[in-house]
Amino acid sequence: MQRLARCLPLPLLLAGLLAGCAPEGGSGSGVQSAKLSAVQGRGTLICGVDGKLPGFSFVGPDGTYSGLDVDVCRAVAAALFGDPNKVEYRDLNSSERFAALASGEIDLLSRNTTMTLSRDSSGGNALSFAPTVFYDGQGVMTPKASGITTLQGLAGKPICVESGTTTELNLADRMRELNVPYTPLKFQTGDQTYAAYLGGRCVAVTSDRSQLAAKRTSFPQPDDHVLLPDVMSKEPLTPATVNSDAPWADVVRWTVNALFQAEELGLTKANIATKVAEAKANPKLADLRRFLGVEGDFGKQLGLPADFVPKVIAAVGNYGEVFDRNVGPQSPLKLDRGSNKQWKDGGLIYSPPFR
Repeated sequence: MQRLARCLPLPLLLAGLLAGCAPEGGSGSGVQSAKLSAVQGRGTLICGVDGKLPGFSFVGPDGTYSGLDVDVCRAVAAALFGDPNKVEYRDLNSSERFAALASGEIDLLSRNTTMTLSRDSSGGNALSFAPTVFYDGQGVMTPKASGITTLQGLAGKPICVESGTTTELNLADRMRELNVPYTPLKFQTGDQTYAAYLGGRCVAVTSDRSQLAAKRTSFPQPDDHVLLPDVMSKEPLTPATVNSDAPWADVVRWTVNALFQAEELGLTKANIATKVAEAKANPKLADLRRFLGVEGDFGKQLGLPADFVPKVIAAVGNYGEVFDRNVGPQSPLKLDRGSNKQWKDGGLIYSPPFR
């Protein structure tokens, strides 16, 4: 053994030594990930969320978190531990979220965050984005009594906006393009922004259209406020991890893809146990057997249990179920799926192959 080691080229020898010393993610998987090992060793996933946005992440009176972003956290916990409740939530505002991720305070950011070049790039925030879980666009909300129906109607008016967000930049770009002067009233948190709007300090408030619709449900008189038809931007809201640990990013990425693929295959929270039994009983169902971990080694390649997909679907359902109960027809928001439909239905939800 010593003679062989001495004969190896130095780069290969160092690579072998480093591989032998690095912590393993997933017992016996061979996946090298410091973050995955840390999360599995801790036994809980620490997930950064908004915590005050109905439909996406919101804390109920009993302290229970719910929402689309929360279900992403729960899905990852189910993939890791087989238990969607093994999550610690950290409420973060827009100015705190990236620092919390970079410092390791949280493992995963699932908080209505737009994927952009500067946030993704190594020279920027150095994030690694999972697949987009909600395709949105920026809008503007005004009191119905204001009579304002277009962005041009906001000329010379104060507009409330949360600072340090793509929202602030998009508003400035769009109003400059339209040559519409306005006064931005900037606030550090969403609570401050909407409190100022409801207090009459500005005649409009701007954010993602889904956030405006969500916040409106908590207003004293929701019907007194309207969203203008203008859509100022593309806002792909996407979970994120740090880009320094690719295997950990893969765990999050393919957990989200599993939600998409399950909907495409018609796998639901109610029928997943039956579908697993069918896959086990029928060797001809090759694709389904691999997807559900009955055969193959997809789980091992990620450092996860072989049956991580059935555990995820049993915990939260498929993407369509997650959407419908949190922001769709089964929720107070009742948002149309729009671009968030499956690709076969004309939407943008599309999972790469599980191959």
